[in-house]
Amino acid sequence: MELSCAFATSLSTPEHVVIAERLGYVRAWCYDSPALYPDVWMALALAAERTEAIGLGPAVLVPSLRHPMVNAAAIATLAAQAPGRVVVAIGSGFTGRMVLGQRPMAWAAVSTYVRTLRALLRGEEVEWEGSMLRMLHPVGFGGPTPIDVPILIAADGPKGLAIAAELGDGVFSAGIPQPDAVEVSSWRALLAFGTVLDEGEHPASERAVAAAGAALAVVYHGVYERGGPEAVDGFPGGRAWREAIESVPEGSRHLAIHEGHLVAANDRDRIALSEGIPMLPALTLTGPAEELRGRVAGLEAAGVTELAYQPAGPDIPRELEAFAAMMRG
Repeated sequence: MELSCAFATSLSTPEHVVIAERLGYVRAWCYDSPALYPDVWMALALAAERTEAIGLGPAVLVPSLRHPMVNAAAIATLAAQAPGRVVVAIGSGFTGRMVLGQRPMAWAAVSTYVRTLRALLRGEEVEWEGSMLRMLHPVGFGGPTPIDVPILIAADGPKGLAIAAELGDGVFSAGIPQPDAVEVSSWRALLAFGTVLDEGEHPASERAVAAAGAALAVVYHGVYERGGPEAVDGFPGGRAWREAIESVPEGSRHLAIHEGHLVAANDRDRIALSEGIPMLPALTLTGPAEELRGRVAGLEAAGVTELAYQPAGPDIPRELEAFAAMMRG
């Protein structure tokens, strides 16, 4: 299993990618959610300037956020800047759309977008919204086509896996391995969260909660938006969290739900975490190093070929170092 890292993209992410490269992470993924984080392509370009070998890519691009030509030009630019190091993940959208008050895209639309993007990167003419497109960059204004960049599909169900099987070079999942992904691709990346506990440290310590609590909070976000009030009420602290969320006017509620997404628990999240924090070790990779090595081995046995660890909290270098050391054994 390869060890990569993922970042809730920040202004410090390029320097954190430098640290990740030094620690042996094979790839750095950066989140694309413009309402929450800085521009993903700018962050990746800065990281490319400061590194030599680590792979780089957005995870995940949401097609509705950018015209396919915009992403094609960005991919071509990064590929010219970091030859052989670029990979892209594309999906139907979670926070990238929900923080805008929109639901995930239809998979048919994602499929059309991926086909169009691939055609552009091959240097072909392709129709989009009734007009023909082609990359027309002169020499010195973009890399020569075809531009061969692997594309993973962010899939968490049968429709996404079907698109991955047809159009993708791999599958990118979050939190829970997709068992059927083994039949789809030999490249199966899994986004993971949590923190390696220091010797004798309790999962409810202030440091551990600061590093991993935001990941647990996202469980409440996702369950509420996908399963509804009844589903989130079944979680410890879920009803109190929901009531706090629903005190926000409906038109702005999506903003309240996703504030601090995978960065830090917001005021409403802390209501849930006051009761839900005992779930932290079960729902994230939080625990002593020896215990986590066993859990990682289980993920590998389940077919995961790349573990993309997202550090969080006030000390990102510490989280990167501790997780890399845990993986080395």
